[in-house]
Amino acid sequence: MSRVYDFSARMLDGSDISLSAFEGQVLLIVNTASACGFTPQYRGLEALYRAHQARGFSVLGFPCNQFGRQEPGSEAQIAEFCSREYAVTFPMFAKIEVNGDNAHPLYRHLTRERPGLMGLENIKWNFTKFLVNRDGAVVTRYAPTTKPESLITEIVSLL
Repeated sequence: MSRVYDFSARMLDGSDISLSAFEGQVLLIVNTASACGFTPQYRGLEALYRAHQARGFSVLGFPCNQFGRQEPGSEAQIAEFCSREYAVTFPMFAKIEVNGDNAHPLYRHLTRERPGLMGLENIKWNFTKFLVNRDGAVVTRYAPTTKPESLITEIVSLL
């Protein structure tokens, strides 16, 4: 059985990283976009990260342009936007696809482990969130409308 830590991905700066670098941490994995109605959630995601990172928590952001082309920029533009507009310091990865034949293997795993409504595996929109425990198991899937600040209790219970 795969764990989140068994995958690797490319960071915004172009470097490849194994998610085993986050082994033992509680993770909130989110597909993001810079021009979405949910983009202000970056603020809440960053607040969660800053409040709990010292206890072994991390947010992992995966930009995606599959929903309304709301992430059209390059990796450099995404990094600059996230820094300038939301002071994002949590790890941000290179743009990926989360649905379809070219879906990143991590997202295939996440959606298999925690399907959405009616058992559908596809991601419905930007800012779908997956909470992962310290063992690398996917615990919960949250809809894009779920605000990051509403996840504090569940995150703290896993820390």
